[in-house]
Amino acid sequence: MPMPTSVLSIVPRLFSIGCAACVVVLTLAPCHADPTDWPQWRGPQRDGHAAPQMLAQSWEQKAPRLKWEADNVGIGYSSMSIVDGRLYTMGADEKNCFTACYESNSGKRVWKTNIARAGVGGDYNRGWGGGPRSTPTVDGDQVFVLSDIGVVAALTRDTGDLIWKVDLVADLGGGIPKWGYSESVLIDGERVVVTAGGSKFMVALDRQTGELIWNSEGTDAKAHYVSTMKGSFAGTPYYVTAAEIGVVAFDCQTGKKLFENALSGNGTATIPTPLLIGSDRIYHTSAYGAGNVLLKLTGGSDAINAEVVYLETGKSMENHHGGVVLVDGVIYGFTKANGGNWMAQDLATGETLWQEKIRGNKSGSIAYADGRLYCYNDGDGSVILVQPERNEWKPAGQIKLPHETELPRDRGAIWAHPVIANQTLFIRDQDLMFAFDISR
Repeated sequence: MPMPTSVLSIVPRLFSIGCAACVVVLTLAPCHADPTDWPQWRGPQRDGHAAPQMLAQSWEQKAPRLKWEADNVGIGYSSMSIVDGRLYTMGADEKNCFTACYESNSGKRVWKTNIARAGVGGDYNRGWGGGPRSTPTVDGDQVFVLSDIGVVAALTRDTGDLIWKVDLVADLGGGIPKWGYSESVLIDGERVVVTAGGSKFMVALDRQTGELIWNSEGTDAKAHYVSTMKGSFAGTPYYVTAAEIGVVAFDCQTGKKLFENALSGNGTATIPTPLLIGSDRIYHTSAYGAGNVLLKLTGGSDAINAEVVYLETGKSMENHHGGVVLVDGVIYGFTKANGGNWMAQDLATGETLWQEKIRGNKSGSIAYADGRLYCYNDGDGSVILVQPERNEWKPAGQIKLPHETELPRDRGAIWAHPVIANQTLFIRDQDLMFAFDISR
């Protein structure tokens, strides 16, 4: 997976614009990034795992201390990215969709930049809440974002100055999904990868200019809500996402379709990010009856096939939008099956290992760090610390939001995913953000 641009890779470009500029930009570059940062959607590798760090193993005797809280963050379900002591997120007010930067140790806002108009009822179904759904991606000295109505923008990381923006609908012929664009863009070298939908289903944009490098070939379908992953098989790197059409992958260099499998897509809302396991397996799940599928890639670089290892439906994992994580051969996450439960599933066989109902919650988002699961419930605002076990639900304490948003939720709930970085748990509820000390 892409990591922040190294100092070595930018030195030649810096010297070409003069020694004085060199000194300034090198100071701003992430050469001293905290190794426990969380630079993008679902963490360093986009798999829900935080970077290694020393964290409390139980909250039962000593609950995490609230370090700070921030309000006026804006409407929306965007999560947060943490890099070099800065926190980046998105929000909206009555007029604008914006990106904002905060000090991650204090919650003090550093800058705020409008990137698009606010979405309105004519754009998409806002009955479950409006505002941006995407999480900023921080890479090198840039921040990349996607608004709920499809504006992709690149900003300077330290000042929030707008570098460029592209409208996926007006400029590239895409279409706003029923509940708004929700993908968190993938940065891969000089490419910004995002799903526009339509005949240019997936596009790769130049990170410096926003110009179109390529659009995918062989797929004409509506965009759903999945964030793209990068993998490689038989020497061929690919980008993989999912939608109503199921899992689909494209060649990183050309955009040519490489393989697809329809089993885990659904016609209502395909949302969870695929998990890439090793070099040849892909696990994906979605709700509305789709269940989950484990695919095994076979063939060679000239013809890649996605063969089905298993398809599980019914009482198995049917993840709505809270994501899943893989720990020691077990998939953990929240399933809509049986009225909604946290559950564990054996990756190799698809067997359901256990399910646990937390009443008052219809969904939950999850992250993993230092041997523990962080299970954030969408109804009561609780975060349960759980020791991952194949055979049982094993909680080790919990905290709750100090207070919930006063903004109207409509039919929505607490859906921003938790973030663990710098020995701190960051959680959000619409216009409110909270940071808890979870160090040990």
